[in-house]
Amino acid sequence: MQMNMKQWVQDMISAPKKKAMPVLSFPAIQLMGISVRELISSSDAQAKGMKLIADRVDSAASVSLMDLSIEAECFGSEIHVADDEVPTVVGSIVSSEEEAGALQVPQVGAGRTGIYIEAIEKAVQMITDRPVLAGIIGPFSLAGRLMDVTEAMIYCYEEPDMVETVLDKVTEFLIAYSKAYKAAGANGIVMAEPLAGLLSPSLAAEFSAPYVKKIVDAVQDDNFIVVYHNCGNSTIPMIDSILETGAPVLHFGNAIDMKEMMEKIPETIVAMGNVDPAGQLRNGTPESVRQATLDVMENCCKYPNYVISSGCDIPPMSSWDNIDAFFDAVKEFYGE
Repeated sequence: MQMNMKQWVQDMISAPKKKAMPVLSFPAIQLMGISVRELISSSDAQAKGMKLIADRVDSAASVSLMDLSIEAECFGSEIHVADDEVPTVVGSIVSSEEEAGALQVPQVGAGRTGIYIEAIEKAVQMITDRPVLAGIIGPFSLAGRLMDVTEAMIYCYEEPDMVETVLDKVTEFLIAYSKAYKAAGANGIVMAEPLAGLLSPSLAAEFSAPYVKKIVDAVQDDNFIVVYHNCGNSTIPMIDSILETGAPVLHFGNAIDMKEMMEKIPETIVAMGNVDPAGQLRNGTPESVRQATLDVMENCCKYPNYVISSGCDIPPMSSWDNIDAFFDAVKEFYGE
């Protein structure tokens, strides 16, 4: 369902009581009695999972899988898949200028991207009471997976031309992939750029933000927005370059002090975060989740442009008692 997403952002800022927007998708496997392996292999399962979650929780948007392996797989990376964990990338496929130059930009629809696009196409027919947001990886985070996450940091210093070659190619692909989601009916994308959060501010301004901005400029309009996610621990020092990307919604992880971050966010930009998804939603208790959620809200809700969320993707085997406690705490805070 088409929506004016610029207005959606403004409505969130002006609302005295704001709906939570956690990155919540993989725990659908527990509601359906299936494995992660089955979920990532079926567009029907993904759409059904998103619908089941939307019916269960009163969230600001429905967010699809934050699967940071799918784009790398399209480029040829090896993927490790388990039944109860999010897929991960194994090894690297680019370690030289020659390999970077030879890297082929895949067609959208290659690998599992076709399944994920179909899932959004189906989900938007089923979920009509809130925006539906697709998930993609960010450009530096994808480039890092192709070059090896640890080596990518070194390459920024020692092989910057190689890094830029890879970044140009992955950005081209991510623009096409985002446009395919847009054509499928998504109201926007959540772009996960966590690897950039490990860079220095100057490196992030050189190797991440400009490429994110290219994607934002290519796909964002009144009816389609980019939500920028970065759960790295260096996001506060690099906030200036993050703001320059043009994303109207920013999402941060629990590695930072969310209150300190809010002091740096313009009032026209929505910022979300940052209850610990692993420490609390996966491994905490309903009471500890309640307290953690209330603590973040008490520190940050004085800012009209703040929206409570998880710090990152909620792990597949997180207890639904804990997830429900998160939403109950939001209602409690607002006196509902």
